[in-house]
Order: sequence, then structure tokens, then C-alpha cells
Amino acid sequence: MKLVALLLLALATEISAQNYIERGRVRLSCDHKGIARVRSYTFQSPQVPAAFDGFRIAFVADTHYASRFTDRTLQSLDNVLHELAPDLLLLGGDYQEGCQFVEPLFGTIAKCRPPHGIAAVLGNNDYERCTDEILASMRRHGIRMVEGHADTVRIGTQQIIVAGVRNHFTNPEPEPSPTLGLAPDDFVVLLTHTPDYAEDQDISNTDLVLAGHTHGGQVTIFGLWAPIVPSHYGQRFRRGLRITSAYVPVIITNGIGTSRRNIRLFAPPEVILIQLRTTK
Repeated sequence: MKLVALLLLALATEISAQNYIERGRVRLSCDHKGIARVRSYTFQSPQVPAAFDGFRIAFVADTHYASRFTDRTLQSLDNVLHELAPDLLLLGGDYQEGCQFVEPLFGTIAKCRPPHGIAAVLGNNDYERCTDEILASMRRHGIRMVEGHADTVRIGTQQIIVAGVRNHFTNPEPEPSPTLGLAPDDFVVLLTHTPDYAEDQDISNTDLVLAGHTHGGQVTIFGLWAPIVPSHYGQRFRRGLRITSAYVPVIITNGIGTSRRNIRLFAPPEVILIQLRTTK
């Protein structure tokens, strides 16, 4: 039993005296073409209400449909989401490589129908083109846009909050985080396309940040280093679980699609799954 406890402790990162997040465990999904793996995390905190103990959040970003994310990958994503059966699905932006792909993408994603719905922010690509089409498609399929505000998810009388911010690479004066107006006792997930926002801006009252944009480097040297990372902080926020200077955990997904060049090297496309646990 002591050995098991030591192994579990080695997999966890201490965020504070009471908060732990388990480093991502990988489950290969070989039957789902175009999606190499599901990376799962367990976040344990007294801020998680008892009603949300075991609550499962799926996170998908950077589909860039169609790129290496093809029609077959879209079907794989549908299969993976149905298999995971999350309670809540969050989307992190950079959805398309052309307006004709917007409706098929969101129409397929919406079929997942998690009990607590789907919430999303946009990425830099989505502000460069097809913005109106994306917003209209989201509305049609009941996908909640959370940029600039906080969305409450309730189970009975208890709640968690999902807040969103606009991708600040396209905004020279980033908007303040909507988390600043929330209560410190709330459990808050902040959704942002770029991980740099979590380091650059005051995100007080945030318990967990979910981000994409970097593609895990997309082309890396054995997964250890990438020559190009679209982040002001280089390798620091390239992928996986990272901690900001304010001790806020950030999970950065590799995403699924590709940009510029239709290639990935030691940066496998993935879906993220987070399970919440309370310590009360």
C-alpha cells in the first residue's frame, strides 16, 4: 500500500497545501484515426463542491478542420466524445481552415450532447476569417460562447463556473479576466486559446486554466523540444501541465489539427479529459 501511495504522489503536482492535480495519464486510442490519445487528469481540491465529485470535463482545441484533421478525423472525434461521455465539453478555438468546414464541425461536435452542455472560446484563426459563420453555427447548436463572462454550471444547489477570455494575440490591449469579479470560494475553470494569457494577466479566483494554440510544438525533437512554439515563453507553455508564477495550473493541449504544414512529429493529436474530485 505504501508503494502505491508513493506512485500516486509521484504522479501528482501540489498546487497548494490542499490542491493536487494528477499529471496526465495517457490512454492510446488506436481505433480512432487521427486522434492518437486521450490524456486524462484528476484535479482534487476542497473548492470542488461535493455534487461535482467525479464530474468529467472534456477539452478539445485546434481542430483546424480541414488540415491533418480530415473528414475521417471528424468522425473519430465524434466517436471519442461519445466514448468518453463527459459531463461538460469545452472548446478552445482555432476550429477551421475555411468557412465551408464550420457547420459540419459544430454539427458533429454537438451530437455529443453532454448533460451540462458545451462552452467555447475562439482562437486567432477564428478572428481572421469566418467569425460570423462560427458564432451563428454555435448558436444553432446550443454551444455557449463564454468569452468575456462567466458561465455557471449547476448540480442541485451547488455550482462551478466556466469563464472565458478572448485570444489576446489578436488584441493589443487584452481584456481583463472575468474571474476577477468572482468569489474566491468558487471553483473556476478559465478557458483561453493561448496559454500566455494565464501568465501575462491577473486571473485571480481561477482554479484551473485550459489552453491550446501551441499544438505541442507540432514538430518536435522526440517530444522534448520544439524549434517553433507560438508563445512568448518558448518551451515553458508548450504542452501538458504547467504552473504559472501565481501558482495556477494550466493544462495545454496538443490539439488535433495542424497549421502551416500538414505534419506532426512527436506531438500527437489528443483530447483532454479532466475529472474533478473534492477533498471535503
